Order: sequence, then C-alpha cells, then structure tokens
Amino acid sequence: MSTQATSAPPENVPRIRSERLSLDEVVNAVRHPSAGAIATFEGTVRNENEGRAVTLLEYEAYGPMAELEVTKILNELHAEMPGVRIAALHRIGSLSVGDAAVICAASAPHRTEAFVACRALIDRIKARLPIWKREHGPDGPYWVGWEDARCSPDEPHDHKAHTHESGSHSHEPGSHSHRDRGHHHK
Repeated sequence: MSTQATSAPPENVPRIRSERLSLDEVVNAVRHPSAGAIATFEGTVRNENEGRAVTLLEYEAYGPMAELEVTKILNELHAEMPGVRIAALHRIGSLSVGDAAVICAASAPHRTEAFVACRALIDRIKARLPIWKREHGPDGPYWVGWEDARCSPDEPHDHKAHTHESGSHSHEPGSHSHRDRGHHHK
C-alpha cells in the first residue's frame, strides 16, 4: 500500500456532523501498513472556561463552507507533508461536558511527523473553520469570542452601563462581530 496521503474520511462522508464523533473512525482512516506512528487529538467539552462554569456547549457552523475549509486544510497539509495521512471530524449541535467536539489523527512513518501533522491540523481547524461556540452555565448562555462591533476591544468598559439598539446587551450572532474568525476549543 502506498504511503501517499489520502483524504479521510471519504469525500461523501461529512466531516462536520451533529452525531457523536468516533476516535476509531478517524484513526482507522489514517491507519496503513507503512505508518509507524499515529498521533491523535481529541478536544472535549470541559466544565469550566475562563472562571465560568460550563454545563453545555452549542456549536454552530456554516456547513458547506466548513466542509470546504476542512478539505482545503487537508489538501494543504497533504502537499506540505508527503507520506502523512490525516483525518478530522468536528461536531456541531448541543454537547455535554465530556463529549468530543473535535477529533484529529495523523499517521506517518515516524512519531515526529505524526505529532507535527496532528498539531498543524488542529491549529488550522481552530483558526479557520466557520464554527461558533456558545457556552451555557448558571449565568446563562454566552457566545465565546464574540464582541459587540460597536465596542472597541482596546477600550474596555462595562456593557451594562450602556444600551444598544435592542435596549440591552445581547450575545446573539449577528449582533456581534467575531474576534478572530476562528473558534476556541481550549
């Protein structure tokens, strides 16, 4: 079997999905006889973020664009790292604490290449996928990484001290701009 890189899962299998993710699916997609190492990354929902309790996460995506961007990332990494196979899945919808939100795998003849490829894959996914995260906790829901477009990030202030067009400070998509076009799995 060739060590030539292949996209996995197959093109007709969605990489962005609402069903539970399978580490086995991603590992099996990159496993082959020439692989001496398989590195994996599993990003899971944790119960706290930046000092706030988290009880549930919701991920939303612009599906067609997210699928296209994952394909671009895989193709870039294939071109940059010949002989490495990579695969990734990202979940959308409601996730509970402990659920897998993203799973990446990379195989290569040696561990260094597998680790490097897996790290590059998750870093690019986090930076570029049009996926947004909404955390839920005792204080209510909050869109992670969103900032009111009318408020300057360089001039911190109390949002409760002023109102916006809707009469209150909202954390809904469309009423804020995304800070870095990426999402945050931390």
